[in-house]
Amino acid sequence: MIPSPEKKNLSKLKRFFNDAAEAVTGTEQDFTEGKLSRAILLLSIPAVLEMIMESIFVIVDIYFVSKLGSDAVATVGLTESLITLVYAISLGLATATTSMVSRRIGEKNPDKASQTAFQAIFTGIIVSLIIGIPGAINSHGLLDLMGASPAIISQMSSYTTIMLGGNTVIMLLFIINAIFRSAGDAAIAMRVLWVGNIINILLDPCLIFGWGPFPELGIAGAAVATTTGRGIAVLYQFYLLFFGKKRIQLTSRHFSINLRIIARLIKLSLGTIGQNLIGTSSWIALVRIISVFGSEIVAGYTIAIRIISFILLPSWGISNAASTLVGQNLGAKKPERAERSVMITGWVNMILLGIVGLILVIIPAPFIRLFISDPVVVDAGIECLRVVSIGFIAYGFGMVLVNSFNGAGDASTPLKINIVAYWIIEIPLAWLLAIKAGLNENGVFWAIVIAESIMTITAYLVFRRGKWKLKEV
Repeated sequence: MIPSPEKKNLSKLKRFFNDAAEAVTGTEQDFTEGKLSRAILLLSIPAVLEMIMESIFVIVDIYFVSKLGSDAVATVGLTESLITLVYAISLGLATATTSMVSRRIGEKNPDKASQTAFQAIFTGIIVSLIIGIPGAINSHGLLDLMGASPAIISQMSSYTTIMLGGNTVIMLLFIINAIFRSAGDAAIAMRVLWVGNIINILLDPCLIFGWGPFPELGIAGAAVATTTGRGIAVLYQFYLLFFGKKRIQLTSRHFSINLRIIARLIKLSLGTIGQNLIGTSSWIALVRIISVFGSEIVAGYTIAIRIISFILLPSWGISNAASTLVGQNLGAKKPERAERSVMITGWVNMILLGIVGLILVIIPAPFIRLFISDPVVVDAGIECLRVVSIGFIAYGFGMVLVNSFNGAGDASTPLKINIVAYWIIEIPLAWLLAIKAGLNENGVFWAIVIAESIMTITAYLVFRRGKWKLKEV
């Protein structure tokens, strides 16, 4: 008897929910075998949920801090600018770790993967100490260098001291979660971040305002809450690494320094660090161009970009799935499967982000008005959100391609593409369209779309050449 279309659809829906439940609870799936669509689903769902939680934390954290006044918000903003270097290095080391660990897992060599994991953790600790010790000692001077007011420097530098001094937890959180994801244990990485951020959210008001038995620490309380939440998450990570019985299992025999692996990790990380710094410097240049048109326009642009960043985080989660699949399948000597995983993931991400982009193009106003009511700021934010969202289709595919190069251990290719797209095209084009062509801030918004689209087309053409398949890590 042939099943009816209704029964077939119910069966497919049941399989989807079963796979989604397995993705969240953890899976033993070998991602070098079986259906690619299922592998992408199992890796993407926890990665997307992980990014959603990170988005929620950022909003909640700044909400509580804003209750302390503009100086407190400015302190967080200035400190985040300094911490950008930590994030760039952390993401660079995490990406290099993903490339090397996923390759060893694909080769069915978990012991070598565990050895690589330990070298990555050791490297992260050393680098974080090099940054953290002088950063904490010189927090006053660093805030002064960033243009902070005397009141911020004298009354609120404790936030900067704690955040820079405790940057080890940021570094380890990035690196160890990359270890879990690259081994195929994306659900663990999700769980770790949820634990850390929930603790952070609960501690934030308690330590900032002195709720219950907690001391009232003001802005320093936000830093203590963040560092404590992340610190507990890192302890949870170590527990899972040593006692979790997962794909990566650390034991005392892995406690030896391998300078060859460390050198390879650092070399691979430099390309990703460069990518992040290029993106950050480009953003600063665009803000400088927009500032010509007044603070209200800058405010509108800032709000719109924050909304866009919030929306893009889940898509980064999906692209992380492609990175893991590329590394594992190259390790398993299955380059064609690695390529197909990128194309499927790219189309999925492009369609999902394209739908969201269409919504923002049609009705951008309510999203901007959630944050501010000033009509000039709202108008600027609406125009930015509407124009930049047009490029979501291209960017959805492009971020998957870039992450796939990094997953293959080819960080130099996206670095070169970013230099061309952001420094050679985006910044000069923004200046030409905004200042010379008289399009004002709209010229900057269109330059972003054009540059991102060119980046995606270039990445696709280079990807199809296939040299990334030959990279050894």
